[in-house]
Amino acid sequence: MPENPQKQKIDIGAPLLAWEVDEYPKYIRSRSWYIIMVVFGAALIIYSIATANFLFAIIVLMTGVIMLLSTFKNPGRVSILITTTGLVVSDMYYDFEAISDFSIVYEPPEIKNLYFDFVSPWQPILSIPLEEMNPNDVREYLLPFCAENLERTEEELTDMVRRLYKL
Repeated sequence: MPENPQKQKIDIGAPLLAWEVDEYPKYIRSRSWYIIMVVFGAALIIYSIATANFLFAIIVLMTGVIMLLSTFKNPGRVSILITTTGLVVSDMYYDFEAISDFSIVYEPPEIKNLYFDFVSPWQPILSIPLEEMNPNDVREYLLPFCAENLERTEEELTDMVRRLYKL
């Protein structure tokens, strides 16, 4: 009979700064937005069936259903915690040793993001909304533990596309 796995306790350090953000951005979409997306999705499904790419048709359909369901559900809140040893996002812990650098892209009122780039090339860039946090306070708490990337002055392409097309 297999033994019960015990959770390993991780020392996350002393908390320095904490805030909460939405799980995903909640956009107000017009009726025309939905009509355009339905036409676009239908065109992709017709193309995928015409080319016998049925898996793509299923993926397009699933994406549409997920986007529709997310319209009717309010996003949950996720806690962000900067500690003396790393970063805690909800129940995920990122040690500062695994983080290559951070950058803050702050162009209010629309763009207020904190980005973390990781040492591992397989780890994607982590984007965290700052919402009402003061970016100077966040920067001040991160600088002793992590390098700042001053070359990143614009939001990531994925964040820009998500914001512009309300995805």
